[in-house]
Amino acid sequence: MSKHIGIVACSAEGAALCYRTICSEAKEAMGDHMHPEITMHTHPLGKYMIAIRSGNWRQVADLMLSSTKKLKNCGADFVISPDNTIHQAFSIVKAESPIPWIHIADAVASQALKLDLSCLAITGTKYLMTGPVYPETLKKHAISCRIPTEKQRERINDIIFNELVYGTVKETSRLYFNEVIQELKEKGCDGVVLGCTEIPLIVRPSDCPLPTLDSTRLLARLALQKAME
Repeated sequence: MSKHIGIVACSAEGAALCYRTICSEAKEAMGDHMHPEITMHTHPLGKYMIAIRSGNWRQVADLMLSSTKKLKNCGADFVISPDNTIHQAFSIVKAESPIPWIHIADAVASQALKLDLSCLAITGTKYLMTGPVYPETLKKHAISCRIPTEKQRERINDIIFNELVYGTVKETSRLYFNEVIQELKEKGCDGVVLGCTEIPLIVRPSDCPLPTLDSTRLLARLALQKAME
């Protein structure tokens, strides 16, 4: 019998992609139309953004823990969150959570090691790109990382919050991501983390200048693997 997966959602598009990935990829292990039991809870993205913009990670953690407790009451055995930025509050959440968590950057690092990557380009919200979530996790595995320039970070952040979280994908924005990733490749990166869970909506592995590490789907697959243990 598989374990019950809890999803602490933040933005709709990223959470939906994570959920769909678990459900669609469970077939191989569980049979047609089968997947682990899944429960999702989300506070409005707007509430998270008030806390994130003010740098109040305690408040972010409280929102995450509120969802976690609801998921536990629904029977979830462990929890994931398909949102990279809020993982800056992960240490608080992990210490106070009533059930175990999987860290999204651990899923990415594991895949980077499998692909023998040594220097990753980090894309995501400006809070993630300048924050500790990936540097701290990757350092444990002797993987280095680089981020876009300040001007590029602002443009990427605008694309995420004004387009991608609403499911809007513009070709000009897609090409811009590729330009930024190409620059990071020229600076020595050998892989790129799609570190906002909406970025897979716009970056295509088929024409991206670097091998892509899709944090959303990698987290979903790690959760599926844990559920099947």
